[in-house]
Amino acid sequence: MRARFTGKPEFVVNFFEFIAEEVREYLARLGFRSVEEAVGHVELLDTRRAVDHWKAQGLDLGPVLEKPVPVEGSSLRNTTTQDHGLDKALDNQLVALAADALERREPVRIALPVRNVNRTVGTMLGHEVTKRYRGEGLPDDTIDVTLTGSAGQSFGAFVPRGITLRLFGDANDYVGKGLSGGRIVVRPDRNAVLTGSSNVIAGNVIGYGATSGEVLLRGRVGERFGVRNSGATLVVEGVGDHACEYMTGGTVLVLGPTGRNFGAGMSGGTAYVLDLREEAVNTAALTTGELGLGPLEDDEVSFVETLVRRHHEETGSPLAAELLADFPAAARRFTRVLPTDFARMRSALDKAESAGLDPAAPGVWDQILEVARG
Repeated sequence: MRARFTGKPEFVVNFFEFIAEEVREYLARLGFRSVEEAVGHVELLDTRRAVDHWKAQGLDLGPVLEKPVPVEGSSLRNTTTQDHGLDKALDNQLVALAADALERREPVRIALPVRNVNRTVGTMLGHEVTKRYRGEGLPDDTIDVTLTGSAGQSFGAFVPRGITLRLFGDANDYVGKGLSGGRIVVRPDRNAVLTGSSNVIAGNVIGYGATSGEVLLRGRVGERFGVRNSGATLVVEGVGDHACEYMTGGTVLVLGPTGRNFGAGMSGGTAYVLDLREEAVNTAALTTGELGLGPLEDDEVSFVETLVRRHHEETGSPLAAELLADFPAAARRFTRVLPTDFARMRSALDKAESAGLDPAAPGVWDQILEVARG
């Protein structure tokens, strides 16, 4: 976006100064000197268009528009700070133990217990990596953390490249939310009795909004797996309803059953599913041709085998070992789920690259889209 901006930085500054001035003018007309003073004064809202709108007929908006009556000592706006208990977060230990990696890029290995009260494990550590090394992060596995127990919500959220989190146990919802290049491996506890692929290893909404990185899960998970994934690689042994919903990129490999509504709103990326039931795929997407189902192509067989092998090496999955024992036969059991428009565009980009076209050059996209339409 910066490369395409034809103006100067001071133009942006000027634009926001005008916005600030206009906000002050509106506040003055309402009798306030600041935004903080205006917070909570719902009696000043012009609600007529909303209340009289035909879509609002039959709705009682009174509770929404009711002006709160502050009690003594309270305020209409936020005037106190919250204590989120960050000083007690497990990440404080991780940051201290990873000092050599953070300061000198030296590999470190960390082993700690984890409990479900430990939320967003790895996120503060990831912040320290990004603060020092920006988007590039560190080389893969520079900070290798092994945890044992049950991880709380958002395990590994926003973790950047260079951090690997290995969990022996299970995890709650939102594993790998916003994953940004890091690696997450979850497998059953070493002493667990239930170790098969039919057991749940993590919760709902895993890999939500992930942009890059890798998540390997030995076991099944809950609903909305891989929602809005845009670039990460996710491997799992079974998912609930609505997997790959609104996915725009990346790769998902499902080595097990799927719930209903698979691929709803999926516009990019590729999913490979073992023994897929077609009736589990989003009906509208199949009917309109937005999603295409097919067997693995020759180059995809090798790619999927590599993913399964990596999953086995990292998690010790018996299911992965069973598939690898005769992968040519196993490959025939996989179905590729691919958005058709995404496939056309990917093909057009490949052709453009072969023709020496630069997608970032002005006017080139018209040629690329023409190839895509053809």
